[in-house]
Amino acid sequence: MSKQPLRICILGGGFGGLYTALRLSQFPWQNGHYPEIILIDQRDRFIFTPLLYELITEEMQSWEIAPPFEELLSNTRIHFHQGCATTIDVENQSIKLEDCQSIPYDYLVLAIGGKTPLDQVLGAKDYGIPFRSLDDAYRIKESLRLLENSHAEKIRVAVVGGGASGVELACKLADRLGEKGRIRLVERGEQILSNSSEFNRKIAQSALEKRRVWLDLETEVTEVGSDSLSLCYKGQIDTIPVDLVLWTVGNQVSELVKSLPLTQNSQGLLTVTPELQSINYGNIYAIGDLADCQDINGEKIPSTAQAAFQQSDYCAWNIWSSITHRPLLPFRYQALGEMMTLGIDDAVLNGLGIELDGTLAHLARRLIYLYRFPTLKHQISVGLNWITNPLVEWLSN
Repeated sequence: MSKQPLRICILGGGFGGLYTALRLSQFPWQNGHYPEIILIDQRDRFIFTPLLYELITEEMQSWEIAPPFEELLSNTRIHFHQGCATTIDVENQSIKLEDCQSIPYDYLVLAIGGKTPLDQVLGAKDYGIPFRSLDDAYRIKESLRLLENSHAEKIRVAVVGGGASGVELACKLADRLGEKGRIRLVERGEQILSNSSEFNRKIAQSALEKRRVWLDLETEVTEVGSDSLSLCYKGQIDTIPVDLVLWTVGNQVSELVKSLPLTQNSQGLLTVTPELQSINYGNIYAIGDLADCQDINGEKIPSTAQAAFQQSDYCAWNIWSSITHRPLLPFRYQALGEMMTLGIDDAVLNGLGIELDGTLAHLARRLIYLYRFPTLKHQISVGLNWITNPLVEWLSN
């Protein structure tokens, strides 16, 4: 009787999970003994989150940003399973799904990311909309459509959080709504983009001013209502009217991760070795937003798509090395810079000694992200669409 192949389960199909699976499927396996690679995600589509903003302005289509897993994995040895994990038995090495199905594993990669915390401010859970998923983007687009069709004189939108996501979202909204929009960016710190370079911050500040986005710095949200927002500035609370509140602040670990008997930090993130392994179980790897990770140089790894993308290579290599009895590699993070979209056909790029802004940065950002799409087939499909769309629009006019 033939021996069952090793099973590698990857929980979460974001940048960390999907790219780990794809990399694993490309390695040479001894004597053709390929392991069974199972990718599990509660959604049926991969989301290229850095381009999610383009849905708001309809610069891109859903199929470009969110291709189905089945399509991406059609010519690979990877099996996709759509489902939501409810418990993980680390002792017996099995995952239980919402439909009560149990999936055993030999190696487990935890890459389910986090969620935007909406329960820390009164009313945020009921009236605030996060911006992480395709459903979030659809919900925002529908809200904007209703507001645009209401013939209101002004459309008042508050974006909470002055990090990269908040700034990008504010610029896109300003371009979509034009003169009708009244965009407000709320940041509790003294400046926007506190973790960005001075060049990016300066260009972003200029982009916001050009689009007449109002900045509320050193300001905290105390309550979100159905049509109002309460803001606290230097101890004084003001309540202002608002039509839409978008929430881009914070990252919260899922209850599933918190419940695991694995070493965690004070925020509930899983503590991992430089090889991306759990402290407690060498066959469990954790990457992306849920991992408290320091690389070989002791550098704290940021919770970004870029970091998860890089971790996926090391995670796949170390699982392959563990199975094939090779030495594991400690993760070495390379800060490649930062790119941000700042409205339609506008962006800023800073990294590896290069500083760009405007249309040139927009084109460079698009090409870099096209290169990072998960499969060659999807790269070609999207690339051809980008080339032919302007021609079709020109001919139709």
